Amino acid sequence: MTETPTIIIGAGIGGLASAALLSARGVPVVVLEKDHSPGGKIRQLPVGDAEIDAGPTVFTMRPALEAIFVDAGARLEDHLTLTRADVLARHAWDETGHLDLHADHETSVDAVGRFAGARAAAGFRSFSAEAKRIHDILDKPFLQGSKTYPPGLMWRIGLRRIGALLAIRPYESLWKVLGEHFDDPRLRQLFGRYTTYCGSAPFHTPATLMLIAHVEAQGVWAIEGGMSALAAALEGVARANGARFRYGANATWIPTRGGRVIGVGLESGEVMETGSVICNADPAALAKGLFGKSVARAVRPVPPAKRSLSAMVWLAKARTSGFPLNHHNVFFSPDYPREFAEIAQGRVPSAPTAYVCALDRGAGAVPDGPERLQVIVNAPANGDTHSYGPEERERCTSTMLERLQACGLELETPLPHALVTPSDFSTRFPATGGALYGRASHGWAASFLRPGSRTAIHGLYCAGGATHPGAGVPMAALSGRLASEAVLHDRASTRWYHRKATAGGMSMRSANAAPTG
Repeated sequence: MTETPTIIIGAGIGGLASAALLSARGVPVVVLEKDHSPGGKIRQLPVGDAEIDAGPTVFTMRPALEAIFVDAGARLEDHLTLTRADVLARHAWDETGHLDLHADHETSVDAVGRFAGARAAAGFRSFSAEAKRIHDILDKPFLQGSKTYPPGLMWRIGLRRIGALLAIRPYESLWKVLGEHFDDPRLRQLFGRYTTYCGSAPFHTPATLMLIAHVEAQGVWAIEGGMSALAAALEGVARANGARFRYGANATWIPTRGGRVIGVGLESGEVMETGSVICNADPAALAKGLFGKSVARAVRPVPPAKRSLSAMVWLAKARTSGFPLNHHNVFFSPDYPREFAEIAQGRVPSAPTAYVCALDRGAGAVPDGPERLQVIVNAPANGDTHSYGPEERERCTSTMLERLQACGLELETPLPHALVTPSDFSTRFPATGGALYGRASHGWAASFLRPGSRTAIHGLYCAGGATHPGAGVPMAALSGRLASEAVLHDRASTRWYHRKATAGGMSMRSANAAPTG
């Protein structure tokens, strides 16, 4: 008899990685996606005559993605054209100049020294060494391993390596530890910003997260065709291995019997039977009951106060002048503590830090005419309780432009753009309030509180940026690997057979819809 397929809800990076890896091992896979293309948070939106990336723009941890392609029977370089960036990012605080961090470490040391002096250069060396040390301690035991708790992590690192456990500095804030390396507040701000990669504030995250800076220092790559090309490549590998994709298929219900998954229900009323489901939606949708009450206990809910950051995201095709844009650019707030205090109070910052991705720049390219831009400002994850009306949207646009102008960057006015707010993200990803990274990484225990690949419901697994090991495209891909490994382990010990899909007939279907991207 034929096995029932593993059903993956959502064609985000975590779901795509799971599909590619499971299908390579001969497991029948069906991916259900409510949208009409793969990617999840990776997507493009039209602005005028241009398609502009509206999701993640930074590609790091190339070896982790290469390994997933290899284990799925493919080679990354056969599917994607990648160019390594010489400049990781360009940073500015005002019109007096900017600081570039480079792919070459010694070039970065020299740049920091020219920008802030010899003492700052020495601080950058010590910071980089500590960030690498923390990364190397946690890479295999935690980042690439299944979810664990402190005793399990201690065991994986090695009980004899008590010094290594202390070296990851989980009980000290990153902001405090940055002060040990940098006297210049601008450099504390620069390296504190890496915590926003997981939607968190540097004042409340453990110093452990300085490892993010080391990850980026190992290389940033530009993908020809943008991040959407990565999603398409993973989909192509999964299809070649036999995985099936159903787009426009909104999964709204995960029925159970005896504490075990027995199927997936769609908005259309169809029910597909299965014994294993990988949920690539935000786990908050499970906890909220949006996939049915029977699976609401699968993961712990995230209280609104514990949510990660959301964002205001401007997508534009416009002429620029003044500041010499690189591909990745950061224009810092003049008052970082105030910026995050205002977010904690539920407000978009009055003088925000703005990230600008100049999508058409790279390898020295300078567009002759309007160029595609994605501009991001951190915002509170209150999209389910606060409506961002026209007046507030206009005010936020003005404050963003003022910050860019203060650093010497002029954008065409009026700015032709589309604006995505926390309300829009909340609608697209229900139960999150627009939080883009799951639970904020505030406090020493936060990393252990993220859902892992296994849940409290047998046969139900999680993958995606809001699950272990954390946010970001590479981490989401690693979560997909972990979910696939859990499914393979459990399928090896269970006999499952294919049963004909039916419409209804298992239990009452939830009336609520949930995200599948």
